[in-house]
Amino acid sequence: MSRVGLKSITLPEKVTVSDKGGNITVEGPKGKLDFQLPVGITLTQEDGSVSVNRATEGRSHRALHGTARSLINNMIVGVTEGYVKDLEILGVGFRAAVKGAILDLSLGKSHPILHPIPSGLKVTVAENTKVKVEGIDKQEVGQFAAEVRAYYKPEPYKGKGVRYVGEYVRRKAGKSVGK
Repeated sequence: MSRVGLKSITLPEKVTVSDKGGNITVEGPKGKLDFQLPVGITLTQEDGSVSVNRATEGRSHRALHGTARSLINNMIVGVTEGYVKDLEILGVGFRAAVKGAILDLSLGKSHPILHPIPSGLKVTVAENTKVKVEGIDKQEVGQFAAEVRAYYKPEPYKGKGVRYVGEYVRRKAGKSVGK
């Protein structure tokens, strides 16, 4: 049984959820998001709350029940509060800058890395090393941050690279000189 799927979602003020044949639309103060419900999963709406139901107790419906509920909840949080991922760049000469719809990264390679910024995201750079990714779609924000981090993952010897703020990187000792 899905414990997550059984919980109902309370709707904040100024948020509307509409269901048109399995196509869910969530509108709020920050924007609008769409989601197609999987087959066998339905949405019921009652005064200020939304609940997700499944057609059968089959394995695939049980698996999708909690997932669909979590995705709809993430959409509701996104259109009310939004999502933020903070990245920091460590390394001598490493920097970032936003140039229009492109994130320009200098990460110690022979060429600058130009990463396009998707239309639904807002990317800002502070102090040339702190990148802030904001948006209403949790998946888009996380995916963009992961793609930027993948250009130069933090390495364990000097700690250089792109990392999430607060991420712990286990450090290793360098080579020791033997006798």
